Amino acid sequence: MTSRTEPPLAGRTALVTGGGSGLGRAVTRALLADGARVVITGRDAENLKRTAAELGPGVLPQVCDVSRPADVEALAGALADEEISVLVNNAGVAGPVAPLTDIAPEEWDEVFAVNVRGVYLMCRAFLPAMTRRGFGDVVNVASVSGKRPLLRRAPYCASKMAVIGLTTTLAGEVGPQGVTVNSLSPGPVSGPRMERNFRLEAERTGSSYAEAEEAFVSRAALGRMVTEDEVGEAVRAMLRMRGLCGADIDLSAGMVAR
Repeated sequence: MTSRTEPPLAGRTALVTGGGSGLGRAVTRALLADGARVVITGRDAENLKRTAAELGPGVLPQVCDVSRPADVEALAGALADEEISVLVNNAGVAGPVAPLTDIAPEEWDEVFAVNVRGVYLMCRAFLPAMTRRGFGDVVNVASVSGKRPLLRRAPYCASKMAVIGLTTTLAGEVGPQGVTVNSLSPGPVSGPRMERNFRLEAERTGSSYAEAEEAFVSRAALGRMVTEDEVGEAVRAMLRMRGLCGADIDLSAGMVAR
């Protein structure tokens, strides 16, 4: 138990998948600011090392492909002496940008292997210790994609809606043991992934990059995308809300309003 003068996550260890870049790095920064020690995972060892060096000694890099059961089991073994009480399932892939009928089965399977099976495998590996201790928090990074049409992105949308369904059911299973499970659904996040999407859309429609971007962001009430740091701060805020369980929180600059 932390005192009022200590950061809210002081003394706790968090595990952030896909923590070497993008949203995962932003989430890691936010958790560090609240006093947590953070284990970051990803498939690129050098990228993880660079991020750990950049963010400081409170970050422990561990290579892991969350879609591979053997990797997740090895990670759990390597962290057997760590008391992981926060799990942020952030690792994800964007998948193909194409009509569903042009998407190969192996492309579909790759998206679900990372975006859905990865969440399942990580929860399967790290939830038992949380439930035994009677305390812990899981935040699954989903998406507003799937809550409104996003053409040519069927695998991604379907996978993120699956994460929301997994979250609400899992919350009911482990909530009685004192573990919270919630999902955060960001809208489009400014950065390399959306830049790629705008380039592809501009090529498809024969428009300029700026026109493709404007057509997309104009759907949001704030007329912009959210930032990586805003996603990190949202995870930080959710962990402070002790009554939050089984919830899905939209962070979309008003692109989705319910």
